[in-house]
Amino acid sequence: MTSFFFILCSILIISCYAGILPTGTQNNHKSRVLDLPLSQQEHFADTNKDEKVEHNAEYDHEAFLGAEEAKKFDKLSVEESKKRLGTLFDRIDKDHNSTITKQELKDWIKSVQTRYITGDVERQWLQMNNDSNQEISWNEYDKVTYYALYDNVPEVKQVTDQYLRLQKKDRRRFLKADEDGNGSLNKREFIDFIHPEQSFRMKDLVITETIEDIDKNNDGFISLEEFITDMWDSNENNHTTEPDWVDVERKNFRNYRDLDHDGKMSRKEVELWLMPTDYDNIQAETEHLFHEADKNQDDQLTKEEILDKHDVFVGSQATDWGAELTVHNDL
Repeated sequence: MTSFFFILCSILIISCYAGILPTGTQNNHKSRVLDLPLSQQEHFADTNKDEKVEHNAEYDHEAFLGAEEAKKFDKLSVEESKKRLGTLFDRIDKDHNSTITKQELKDWIKSVQTRYITGDVERQWLQMNNDSNQEISWNEYDKVTYYALYDNVPEVKQVTDQYLRLQKKDRRRFLKADEDGNGSLNKREFIDFIHPEQSFRMKDLVITETIEDIDKNNDGFISLEEFITDMWDSNENNHTTEPDWVDVERKNFRNYRDLDHDGKMSRKEVELWLMPTDYDNIQAETEHLFHEADKNQDDQLTKEEILDKHDVFVGSQATDWGAELTVHNDL
């Protein structure tokens, strides 16, 4: 049973990178919006209706540093954390005028997210590219990702249909990413395959995949029930009490998703949901950080202002210990 668990986990991890988790494994609807999330953390914690919404500083830390770097800062003393933040200030301040503008901060956050995509693609490229050439064939990708289908693993027979559906979806995406049609993906095409949310030419396919994932009755639309079930399936959550945010999302569906108010989302409405034209998550995070740290509200951040609000940008042993203390106190 252990080997089966390992195989299933492996395929889910690889599928997750490709953005094609099996139905039921994506409960966080926010991940479907095609702006790359700045953090895997929630920016604001869910609370009861009568309580004030609680801000989660870890979101800002990961947006500013990247998830892995944020973890390293959490292990530093306050003094060392502030020292390294000061060094980062000098890197962000591109024109070296001792202040950071909103554009410089926005460019920095964007570079952090680009670094994540580059690292993710590089890891998978090395894993898939068995012959170390400049392209990855479908056969190479298929044998690494879906090896369990070819190795006659007895336990895999239990989920063969699920594997085959994933394989079929991957094959379609592979063909779409193969821009020159030569049957293999170069590095640029592989980026479009692994991170289609970053590629304009993959947009239509991602919309199709999303509708297929959520549309359980296969009518080509997403109903309110299907929309909510994708986020919160009462069966999967053992019929526990529905969180308050689910009702908020019902209202959002009626007011903002279903624009023609016919009870379902069309393909165009799904596109507007996945690819909002009026929201820039990097700009929003930049504005938030300035709101927290720009003491004199001159739309520039000095090193002193950032270090004074260091816990907004980075963590340390103090903030990490504080988070752990909160958890223990809640037990």
